[in-house]
Amino acid sequence: MSHSPVTGPVEISWFSALCDDDAEFLGTQDPAYLSTFEHCKKIVDAAEAGGFDNILLPSGFSLGIDPVAFAAGVAPTVKNMRLLLAVRCGEMWPPQLARQIATLDQMLGGRLTVNIISSDMPGQTMESAPRYGRTLEAMEIVRTLLDGKPVDIDGEHYQMQLDPMRIGTVSGKSPPFYFGGMSPAAREVAAKGSDVFLMWPDTREKVQALVDDMRERAANHGRELKFGYRVHVIVRETEEEARAHARHIMSKLDVEEGEKLRARALDATSEGVRRQAMMRDGADDEGFAEENLWTGIGKARSGCGAAIVGNPDQVAAKLEMYREMGFSAFILSGYPHAKEAEYFSRLVLPKIDHGPLLNARS
Repeated sequence: MSHSPVTGPVEISWFSALCDDDAEFLGTQDPAYLSTFEHCKKIVDAAEAGGFDNILLPSGFSLGIDPVAFAAGVAPTVKNMRLLLAVRCGEMWPPQLARQIATLDQMLGGRLTVNIISSDMPGQTMESAPRYGRTLEAMEIVRTLLDGKPVDIDGEHYQMQLDPMRIGTVSGKSPPFYFGGMSPAAREVAAKGSDVFLMWPDTREKVQALVDDMRERAANHGRELKFGYRVHVIVRETEEEARAHARHIMSKLDVEEGEKLRARALDATSEGVRRQAMMRDGADDEGFAEENLWTGIGKARSGCGAAIVGNPDQVAAKLEMYREMGFSAFILSGYPHAKEAEYFSRLVLPKIDHGPLLNARS
């Protein structure tokens, strides 16, 4: 399938480590980097000051702090940047979630976006297929209410009839839903119900194959998707300095401790995590899966396990390659998160035509 390059600005987002995912040295537990309101707000403030368009507020039931409460706490201080609120569908009653989203969107003047996560209910485990089915129904309920419409659903997981909510978003429409997942069930939910399909880093060929697959799946449902890329980044004035920092953040990692950290994550057995491990296993002796794509980070964390590493021109060129492949949104992060946000905003952001992702709704 031919490429469909994105024309115009792309959305450049950062990441606030609400799930105890920050450190100077990966694989270590430094209390100074654990998730607290003050620490995570410092990251948000750095991203706002640096000119990022959006920031992901991740969610993990057993790790860190709650993103809905955190978003409400920082909303009055965020004047330009959007917030990308992660919500775990298994933990939320959809009508309540819709009201929370509408309230936060009003607090932000219409600058809220939503990352939908298909999760279990805490204390319970559901098979993948029905869990994704429940997620799709939840997305339908939330979107319908946020679009100002009544709900009438007789689904497998939810049965309800509701009048439209009195409260709504600034636009009167649902914010865009960002969603990621590699399993066939996850891909179908994304094709049917998401606006922006998020993927983790991989080799160019694998990324292109996934983009092609998702375009075809969405077209089968009469829809079009936008694409987002979630990746770490290490940028310095020279490639040598960037690689030196990569070695620095890994310099205190104990292999066994790294395995424990990966196993703690709620997504440790997912298809996406399995693919990250395969990419890491196929990397060269220095951990590079391809030019400027370093997989070492995956030794110390589950989920997104690779970083773009290089000088400003190399990093900008890598992002441009993805834009040409069809990506219009990037969610970046680095260790430590506040410090790396400052490096990226100073060295790379001025090289990129960027702005909030507009018209994401299909």
